[in-house]
Amino acid sequence: MTEDGLRYDQMVEDALRGVVREALNYTVVNGLPGNHHFYITFRTDGPGVEMPDYLRERYPGEMTIVLQHQYWGLKVEDDIFTVTLSFNDVPERLCIPLDCVTSFADPSVRFGLQFDDDQGDELEAAEEQELEGETDSGEDAGKPDSATPDAGGSDSEKVVTLDTFRNR
Repeated sequence: MTEDGLRYDQMVEDALRGVVREALNYTVVNGLPGNHHFYITFRTDGPGVEMPDYLRERYPGEMTIVLQHQYWGLKVEDDIFTVTLSFNDVPERLCIPLDCVTSFADPSVRFGLQFDDDQGDELEAAEEQELEGETDSGEDAGKPDSATPDAGGSDSEKVVTLDTFRNR
């Protein structure tokens, strides 16, 4: 696939994020029917995420929220949603871009979505470059490179994910 090619993987990802947006919009208008409730996991360090610092410190990287009985002021826009939740009886407003959502589930109907974490891939690549830079500078010379699996390792170390073959 070339840089200017059709990115079907991204199109599908965008369409599935639209499902999350529509479920949240439905909830704004109608509330949660029956036993429906949502588990929403998002990157706390993602661009545009607004949340109190103490929560970000407590949940560095990722956090799961539950929308069921006690949530207030749910508002949904094209690319972000905001909601107030109670943390130890203290109401806190969260602003979460849909691009930062990593999973969405409604256990009452056994429905769930898992999203590709493109930013996580970018962070991993930056960390790998940083590790390579340390090795090149001689700081870690002689130490095994933990980012590279041992070629003679066990079968479990030879598992390859499909993301390896994706062009980004």
